[in-house]
Amino acid sequence: MNWLIEPLSLGFIQRALLAGSLAALIAALVGTWVVIRGLSFMGDALAHGVLPGIALGVVFGFDLTLGAVASAVAMVAGINLVHRHSRLNEDTGIGLLFVGMLALGVVIISRGGSYAGSLTGILFGDALGVTGSDIVVLAVALILAVGASAALYRGFLALSFNEEKAAMLGMHPRIVHIAMLALVTMAVVASFRTVGTLLIFGLLIAPPASAALVARRVPAMIGVASAYGVASVAIGLLASYHLDTAASATVAVVAVMAFFITLGVKSAVSA
Repeated sequence: MNWLIEPLSLGFIQRALLAGSLAALIAALVGTWVVIRGLSFMGDALAHGVLPGIALGVVFGFDLTLGAVASAVAMVAGINLVHRHSRLNEDTGIGLLFVGMLALGVVIISRGGSYAGSLTGILFGDALGVTGSDIVVLAVALILAVGASAALYRGFLALSFNEEKAAMLGMHPRIVHIAMLALVTMAVVASFRTVGTLLIFGLLIAPPASAALVARRVPAMIGVASAYGVASVAIGLLASYHLDTAASATVAVVAVMAFFITLGVKSAVSA
């Protein structure tokens, strides 16, 4: 049992486990709606779209969270602009902004003195360097995500399965859609310090996708996705400690592997 007790006795591992678990719970809750709604591409784009605002914060020394929020809002507005004022599909706008915002972020960071280090930290996070303030931000974001999901549950559910029916029931699908995107943005902004903008997408998609294989009802999916996410964080951190690999990346790999293991087991059982 020393392989388990030794890493868990270290303060920075304990903080990483707590912060990673909070991030996994947020991602499981928000990611379930992303998977059901079919917003995976949008989620990926938002995870990269916050990069310019964070980069500006790094270069000019202002709060990174504010920069991330401003960048995400600008990206959503840009996608909406392309969709409303052209005949192009929404996916085209997402693709354009996805590439453009990612490239702009890299350009901005390249103007700073610590280009490689800053870019690596933003994209991949620093799970082992989590601070108390990071944990507080994640805890508040989790409370807000739970509250918003509970308040908008019927609207999210109706929109996920039938947008026209949601409109007929007077649930204002456009407003509900914006609220869903706001939740995705909050999940990314709250978690990027811990797992990075690139890897938060893994937690947003992999655990909910795994849950979708074994659960049918949304509450059950959220619960199963939460279990998958927290387990991925714990196993990933332990593996990272013993194998001397990047913590956040290892967590993401474990989460994706869990999906394919679940898929394989389900296929074998169904055969």
